[in-house]
Amino acid sequence: MAVGLAALLDDIAALVKLSAASVDDVAAAAGRASAKAAGVVVDDAAVTPRYVHGVDPKRELPIIWTITKGSLRNKLLFILPALLLLSQFAPFLLTPLLMLGGTYLCFEGAEKVYEHFSKKDHAPEEPAVKRGKEAEKEVTSGAIRTDFILSAEIMVIALNEVAAESIWARAAILIVVAIGITVAVYGFVALIVKMDDIGLSMAKRESEGAQKFGMALVKAMPIVLKVISIVGVFAMLWVGGHIILVGMDELGLTAPYEWVHHLAEPAHHVAGIGGALAWLIETFFSLLLGLIWGAIIVVIMHLLPFGKKGHGHADSHEGSDKHADSRAEDAPQVDTINDDAAGAGSSAYRADSGGDRPVKD
Repeated sequence: MAVGLAALLDDIAALVKLSAASVDDVAAAAGRASAKAAGVVVDDAAVTPRYVHGVDPKRELPIIWTITKGSLRNKLLFILPALLLLSQFAPFLLTPLLMLGGTYLCFEGAEKVYEHFSKKDHAPEEPAVKRGKEAEKEVTSGAIRTDFILSAEIMVIALNEVAAESIWARAAILIVVAIGITVAVYGFVALIVKMDDIGLSMAKRESEGAQKFGMALVKAMPIVLKVISIVGVFAMLWVGGHIILVGMDELGLTAPYEWVHHLAEPAHHVAGIGGALAWLIETFFSLLLGLIWGAIIVVIMHLLPFGKKGHGHADSHEGSDKHADSRAEDAPQVDTINDDAAGAGSSAYRADSGGDRPVKD
């Protein structure tokens, strides 16, 4: 009896070790898959803050939470089952589908560059807070629709990294990726959106150190948004270009990939920095290919007669930039905010791209 019990305990211990190893494998694979989707993740984080500017400050976090739930629903209920079925029964479609997503990324990045240098004028958007109660539904619906496209790209890129795993492993890994990336992106967005509120609150304190730190937070936010937007453009072009480069190689057009690989090969032999240097070379040429590939689509969409001019997601990026520019112009007003709060105790006002909005004491 004791021998049987010991054998049972050994079996349980072995199962626990196997389960722990499986969890580690899933976590490691999810990490690799998430890293490959970095370009889309940065793009998502750069776009999302735009959806809550001009909204009642009290409704910012509830709106972000609604978008977060919509994003999880997109990934887990719609995109994940479709991709699992596709990978199981038609895996040959994964590379073309991945290249389609890469093309979209290249187009997004190249269009952003085009919009910057073309200096196109856009009519200012009326703040949501001035458009009535239905504006919040419009904001969240538009954000969730945009998220569906970005989420599909993230999940396809992640799936491509774990395509060799069993279907149950793929499902577990993609669930981890979906939840992890969604929480990371929208948690970061929530922090960014409320950071100036935190700064304004600190600017109204009696401590001089707290006031300076609060003003620094408010003034830093436009810079943070601009940096995120710029990094997002580079990330989209790099990731998109790399997807196209590898995809062409897998479909038989091997010359571009072999040429880039040949250029990067000598860098591997440089002592100490060989790996990083080779990565930089491959990244540069992937970004260059992404820019060229995306520019072709931009020409088709914007300049040719049969192209469809205008692009909603690009406008979202532009909205983020305008939002950042507005905050940059109005950041010095924190001194006035602090004086008002310390003096008569009146309401402080925060400048936003949609106009001034009250922040209650």
